Amino acid sequence: MPGTVAVLRTSPVRVGGQVDESQAYFHRLFWTFPPCIEAFRHYKPLVSIDGTHLYGKYGRTLLIAIAQDGNSNILPIAFALVESENAESWTFFLSHLRQYVTPQPGLLVISNRHNGIKVALEAPDGGWLPPSAYRAFCIQHVAANFALTFKGKDARRLLVNAAYAKTKVEFDYWFDILRSEDPAMCEWANRIDYSLWTQHRDEGRRFGHMTTNISECVNSILKGVRNLPVASLVKATYGRLAEFFVRKGREAEAQMGTEQQFSQHLVKSIEANLKTARYFTVTLYDRDNSEFTVAETTPTGSFSLGTYRVSLASRTCDCGYFQVLHFPCQHALACCAYSRVTWTSYVHSFYQISSVFSVYRMGFTPPFPEGFWPPYDGPTVIPNPDKRRAREGRPRSTRIRTNMDEADPNRPKRCGLCRQPGHTRRSCPQVGGSSHTGGPLVGILLVLVVTIFKFSC
Repeated sequence: MPGTVAVLRTSPVRVGGQVDESQAYFHRLFWTFPPCIEAFRHYKPLVSIDGTHLYGKYGRTLLIAIAQDGNSNILPIAFALVESENAESWTFFLSHLRQYVTPQPGLLVISNRHNGIKVALEAPDGGWLPPSAYRAFCIQHVAANFALTFKGKDARRLLVNAAYAKTKVEFDYWFDILRSEDPAMCEWANRIDYSLWTQHRDEGRRFGHMTTNISECVNSILKGVRNLPVASLVKATYGRLAEFFVRKGREAEAQMGTEQQFSQHLVKSIEANLKTARYFTVTLYDRDNSEFTVAETTPTGSFSLGTYRVSLASRTCDCGYFQVLHFPCQHALACCAYSRVTWTSYVHSFYQISSVFSVYRMGFTPPFPEGFWPPYDGPTVIPNPDKRRAREGRPRSTRIRTNMDEADPNRPKRCGLCRQPGHTRRSCPQVGGSSHTGGPLVGILLVLVVTIFKFSC
């Protein structure tokens, strides 16, 4: 397919100390397709990266970058086949990802705390340093590391609740409870910058994504391909993504045919917020800057549930949902109804149906048959035998054998029971004779007696 990016790295083959120019070992491969590159321009400005092990004959790791559109559809946008997860392989993957797929500024990368990812993202010439790009940790991985030091589900739950808090007040509430349990827990959490694992300090870059679960969900798209050879694996990603683009494109086109302006995911959230927006009392404080206070009460109005400050101009609310999810919360909806303005102007453009449809507008084309490919005159790429997985069964001994390990061929074999030459333990006449005189039980007792006598001597 024209526009496909494929970057292959090989290592030399040495035969007798000389480099074989006709062959090269497969080392690493990065690839992505034009529809994925075009689609990311209309996606949320965040990428989730993760690695998964392959099941084939050779030990390899598949690195994947995942994005999500405004209708909560996930899409793999780039792949890399590397030897393992290390600093060099992650640098290879992320540098090409930045160069070919995600050149947009202000991008957020969600990942685990792998040291290889840290080295790759902090490289001065990698393009992933702020303000060009930002990093965030998956809270599930942070909580798993936390649980290795502090046992108990309650402590882990408190840390996760603090991370998911959308306001500083809510974060301090859960963090104070964690501190009361054990001050060492807070000291452990304070070693990590809050902007990397808390939602209230991410400045709205996460769009509500706190984990790398969208990377885990892509396994359904690539199900059954992780045990294939390299060429078949690349073809499988091409075919699976082509099918995925057709299916999601039809769904977006069906929604474009209606008068619906936003994605189904957003419409459901807005409808849920509108059901509770009638229990608010709105007070306007600044007409020019559209600043309000919203008093939330029970349906009967007898009990106050809190007061929130809302700024439609800056798109913020004290509840935190407005600035985190980038569409109006229930308090902002109440202010829009009070001011008689439509709430649609306060929704991020990524949630619009037109943006979702633009994601799948560019489809995949059928691949050219191999017979029509241009001629290739480079070295033949072969698998590296050193990367092959260990075979099943007992491993081959690597011990250096000496003369002491060699058995004397002239030495006669002796029975393990009676120590007489000429027969083995299985054909020992003492065991056979006992079966005629006293049955199997007598034979077993006789074997035990002979064994005890042998060791006592």
